[in-house]
Amino acid sequence: MRPLSCYGHGVDELPGLTSRQRELIARWLPDAHLVAEHSWQLVGTTVLELAGPSGRVIVKAGDAQDHHIARELRAHRTWLGVWTRTGRAPLLLHAEDAAKLLVTRYLPGRLVEGDPAQDAPGTYRQAGRLLADFHGQHRELAADWTTRLRDRVLGWLAGPHRIPAPAVRALRAEITRWEDGEDVALVPTHGDWQPRNWLIDEGEVRVIDLGRFDLRPAVEDFARLARQDFERDPRLEAAFLEGYGADPREPALWRRTLVTEAVSTAAWSHRVGAGSFEQVGLRQIERLLA
Repeated sequence: MRPLSCYGHGVDELPGLTSRQRELIARWLPDAHLVAEHSWQLVGTTVLELAGPSGRVIVKAGDAQDHHIARELRAHRTWLGVWTRTGRAPLLLHAEDAAKLLVTRYLPGRLVEGDPAQDAPGTYRQAGRLLADFHGQHRELAADWTTRLRDRVLGWLAGPHRIPAPAVRALRAEITRWEDGEDVALVPTHGDWQPRNWLIDEGEVRVIDLGRFDLRPAVEDFARLARQDFERDPRLEAAFLEGYGADPREPALWRRTLVTEAVSTAAWSHRVGAGSFEQVGLRQIERLLA
């Protein structure tokens, strides 16, 4: 492949980027070439793998509606040292907030999702230990967390979705009974902690994609595992908890977290046309209300 400089600013070589984003990439990585596109087409984030004399990198670029790049930059600049110091997360090389653009060092490894490592308890033991290190960096209390959850769920229910009307009525009735004012501990969370955001390389688990980073209760990083991997194999849950060192899933907060996760999954997936994800959310709602 020819380097980006051979294409002016790489306009023909780099799909999905704005002119400003292409200009920055040509400046930062003048001799790089495109290796692969890894974009997840359901969101407005372009993910490109480039290679050049200094090695391989990952480029992430957001569109006008994107809010994931800002979250990811916040994570890289403030919280990822606990992982990057040991090579467990990608190192930030370049970034411009206004352009919604970042470049990280390429992190070698196979995606755990779909790999035999997804069924190995050792993978989850490592993932639990990594998450405990990440969560353990900071803790602050929020008295309005339940209010935030309620507003989020009611907002999704007020928009377009295909959640059955009886389920909507039951959900609304439950949500109105949630009590406000309780202090809830918030910690740094990944936001999408599951095998599709883990890599495995020579038996070592590594972490990618901090686009949903935020300060939240620790239990939020358990929700997606609980509905899929823990449900299909309890050994994976046991290994994860062993690695994490505790189980933070206090019943009331855990229930509210699962309700919020189920409703947002069903409604968001319907909005973007992701039918398989929508069914995951609808089934989760059905189980929660059973």
